[in-house]
Amino acid sequence: MTDEELQRLVEQLSLTAFQRPFTHQATFNRRLRTTGGRYLLATHNIEINPRMITAGQDALAGIIKHELCHYHLHLTGKGYMHRDHDFKVLLARVDGWRYAPAQKRPPKYVYVCRQCGAQILRQRRMDPRRYVCARCGGRISLAAKNR
Repeated sequence: MTDEELQRLVEQLSLTAFQRPFTHQATFNRRLRTTGGRYLLATHNIEINPRMITAGQDALAGIIKHELCHYHLHLTGKGYMHRDHDFKVLLARVDGWRYAPAQKRPPKYVYVCRQCGAQILRQRRMDPRRYVCARCGGRISLAAKNR
């Protein structure tokens, strides 16, 4: 999906769910890590995490509706923050998502027990000389490093 296709999708969802036009810019932002998207107060633009495309069309539409709630409430002068009643009511009315789906990262390091063959999956590196297998107490070694 390109930025132009995202722009059309946001404009279409704005008209169908909110009955108001979206007149600003919607783009993908690869630097977003832990959030599905964000609404920029200064420019009124919306940025979407491109990883949300893999979560499915329902998730992408729910995230866009969430950001559009911020957008339309801010422009009309109502409570646009997550804690505001106006935001919660509008989000429930348009069936937007409160949270982005979790993106599970594959393990960066895979360690294997030499005795029982148990796998230990980790994001951070560890010194296998200092640790033993929790299952059998055997020695462990690095099997694979991903990325």
